[in-house]
Amino acid sequence: MSGAGGAGGIAGAAGAAGAAGAWAELLRVSALFTVPGDALAGAAASGLGLNRGTALAAGSSLCLYEAGMALNDYADRRVDAVERPGRPLPSGRVTPAAALAASAVLTAAGLGLAAAAGRRTLLTATALAGTVWAYDLGLKHTPLGPAAMAAARALDLVLGATATAEAATRSRARSGPTKVLSPGVERRTRLREVSAAVPVLSGTARTAPVRTRVDVTPTAPVVSAPRTARCACAPSRRAGTDAVRGGGAPHVRRTPGPGTGVGAAAAPSAVPSPVRTGPVLRAAGLLGAHTFAVTAVSRRETLGASPAVPLAALGAVGLVASAVGGAFTGDDRPPPRHPGRAHRRDTGSPAETTAAWLRAVPAAAYAATGGRPLAHALFNPSPPLLQRAVGGGIRATIPLQAALAARSGRYAAAAAVLALLPAAARLSRKVSPT
Repeated sequence: MSGAGGAGGIAGAAGAAGAAGAWAELLRVSALFTVPGDALAGAAASGLGLNRGTALAAGSSLCLYEAGMALNDYADRRVDAVERPGRPLPSGRVTPAAALAASAVLTAAGLGLAAAAGRRTLLTATALAGTVWAYDLGLKHTPLGPAAMAAARALDLVLGATATAEAATRSRARSGPTKVLSPGVERRTRLREVSAAVPVLSGTARTAPVRTRVDVTPTAPVVSAPRTARCACAPSRRAGTDAVRGGGAPHVRRTPGPGTGVGAAAAPSAVPSPVRTGPVLRAAGLLGAHTFAVTAVSRRETLGASPAVPLAALGAVGLVASAVGGAFTGDDRPPPRHPGRAHRRDTGSPAETTAAWLRAVPAAAYAATGGRPLAHALFNPSPPLLQRAVGGGIRATIPLQAALAARSGRYAAAAAVLALLPAAARLSRKVSPT
């Protein structure tokens, strides 16, 4: 009995291990290391610091990426039965229904994480999920396939930038009281701090020249008041003063020195944090260009191709590496924070030399990781070498993401992303990323 029980336990453990291995192969877990860097690169390009939104975007990206992997094998199960019969679905280790259900659940989880980051993040994630499903179920085997996959990767980077910006906006709103003003009240309270004569209403009617700051709270309506309750605090078109009409809500705060406008409490903390749109779009475009090139090669990885296919991809890798290294447009670092400091950087200074090296290292790693297997496939574009080139192109996404972060001046994030490359290379020897 004990021997039979032990044998049954061993068989059960072996079956569980086999099922786990089948799912790991289906989901291509070795390619997971290429996903979080999209959110980090997007946050870096936005010019904002990493925050809770960045983490939610990375989690959403992971779920949507794995949903696409499961859906890809579900859609290609008949093609794989001929070209790759050892895949989990053709071999019967995973059922098609289970793969489709996993894709749906992972998509829902990805959208849920995006919703936790904010409305705009959810809209971006919805567009990303729609692109992934459209690619797997229809566009993959059409001329639009590489463009659809490139759009998905670009949207993934934009997802990181959007989630980071929304989290930064909420953080700013929590840092101090936020006043939500109607458009009319907001225009009248843009303030206007000048030296003016303000009537003192207690006791006898006197005036004293003081510098005033007017705060209008939005909790009570702005109504017209008697002329004696008005204070002149800015030039007007008719009488040389602009009447700020006070009711129960507005109050005049007298300050002896120069002010800063409406004051900290009424600062535009509810305004979304500014995102550097240009750097985000450039980073998304470079990531999309690399993805387009790799996807174009993957369409021929099981059949072989002419040397023109890996040659075109190799040229794209070279151009992208040059761009992220700063050969064409420099970098996308934010300008100096101190307004008194010139925005022009001394290119010969030690700091600038160090920054140039920090950008060049991940760019060179990207060129080597993605370019070397493509060069081999150029001379022998057989299916095994093309598959190796596709795997190298997928792993090259990691140093590309690091180079994009370094291009935006986020060197710590670049180092963190680049550290994922050795683990991805080791795991790819056990589980193929293609």
